[in-house]
Amino acid sequence: MSGKGDISLKTKLLRTDCHFTWGLSKNDIDIGDLQQRIEDDIKYSSEKKAELKYLFSFLAFTKYLQDLPEEALEDLKKAEEDVYKHKKEGYQKMLVATYGDFAWLYYHMGDYSTSQTYLAKLEDIKKQFPPSVLQAAVNGEKGWTFLRCSCKNYEKAKECFRKALEEEPDDGEWNAGYAIALYRTEWDATSAEESQAVKQLRRALELNPEDALIMVLLGLRLCVFKKMREAEDLVEKALEISPDDPHVTRYVAKFYRQSGSLEKSVALLKKALEKAPSSAFLHHQIAICYKIMKYNLSTSGGQARNSAETELVHLSVYHLETAVNLRPSFIFALTGLAASFAECGDLSRAEEMFQNTAELARAKNDNLQTVYRYYGDFLQYQKKSESLAIKQYMEGSKMQADTREGKKCISRLHNLARKRIYRNPEDGEAFGILGYVHRTKDEKREAIECYEKALLLDLENEEYLSALCDLRLSLV
Repeated sequence: MSGKGDISLKTKLLRTDCHFTWGLSKNDIDIGDLQQRIEDDIKYSSEKKAELKYLFSFLAFTKYLQDLPEEALEDLKKAEEDVYKHKKEGYQKMLVATYGDFAWLYYHMGDYSTSQTYLAKLEDIKKQFPPSVLQAAVNGEKGWTFLRCSCKNYEKAKECFRKALEEEPDDGEWNAGYAIALYRTEWDATSAEESQAVKQLRRALELNPEDALIMVLLGLRLCVFKKMREAEDLVEKALEISPDDPHVTRYVAKFYRQSGSLEKSVALLKKALEKAPSSAFLHHQIAICYKIMKYNLSTSGGQARNSAETELVHLSVYHLETAVNLRPSFIFALTGLAASFAECGDLSRAEEMFQNTAELARAKNDNLQTVYRYYGDFLQYQKKSESLAIKQYMEGSKMQADTREGKKCISRLHNLARKRIYRNPEDGEAFGILGYVHRTKDEKREAIECYEKALLLDLENEEYLSALCDLRLSLV
């Protein structure tokens, strides 16, 4: 193909709506872990004879990112075959993203003629459906892709499903996807009645009463709002419907963990591991259970407590190390492992791991706020350095104050500032920190009072003066 023809083809490809144009960056994805998770899902879903199209299409893209075009092509063919196998009404619209992927993949393989053939197939499909119907199908697949890809894409997933539902409000699949996206992004609801996630989970369950995953997710949300009787009924029914589904099992295990049934939780997670032995997530969840068991034991008293605690710490470390070996960029597991080393008294190793994890999280822009909070806890409680801990909590809270980790950073700053003022009422920096805490909570008058005290004790501090001016102006 001539250079001019190549440019023309590339222009057409850039107008397609598929994995290659959805802004999925290799740097934002743990490719190995993602591929393993998709393959585990394919294995289990095929046992249930479920549809696999989305999974094969996304798996193909992960293969492309790893420079395995021939394998990617085979997976795309499987995705296309799956659509024809199930052949629902209007099934052709489900091929829009897949044919876009085919066109891009053949283009990258240098087969421009076949690439154009798939673009022509796309044009044929576009003649069969209104643009809004095709866009809904694409948005649905895009939503599932973002949902599986990374927690950084959950908000994008939510928006994709919302748009898909504008066209097809009663589609069970899009409603389920939207419910899962809301479940993963909602942190500020204060009651079940206020919760959009609860409302949407109920809607998805109404459309598909046997969806065990939606059932257990609804149970988990209701558990947060202390609706325990309904939550328990939902979780038990979900486990009864899908006792071997690793996704359902792991969420039921989470429910048991949160309600204090730790032995049950560990047993279920180990059962899920039999289906997905390479799941770093499952190992991490087991480690969390052992950590909670150790904490409960340390506060309960009793003989032989020390040896039992030691055993639980070792079990937790084993599963965290396994999770990290399976997925080296698993930030939550890395911070948990660093904290475990600190508990064991190996402070130098913990320090090194926290610093390396912070570097990794910064480079990947992945859960850095979590690292700041955990590292701050380590500096405060194990290394007994309040000043260094405050720096970490400050950095964490400045990233975003209204997230779960952001609120924890703010809470710790508040407690440390109060403690320092109690020890020394002339501590200007402590009043400055307290002023910052009140400001982040939009408690302006309290913030002004604290900054005024901070300035009296540190007259040349421009940061306090600037904050005080801004706050006073905002009240005018």
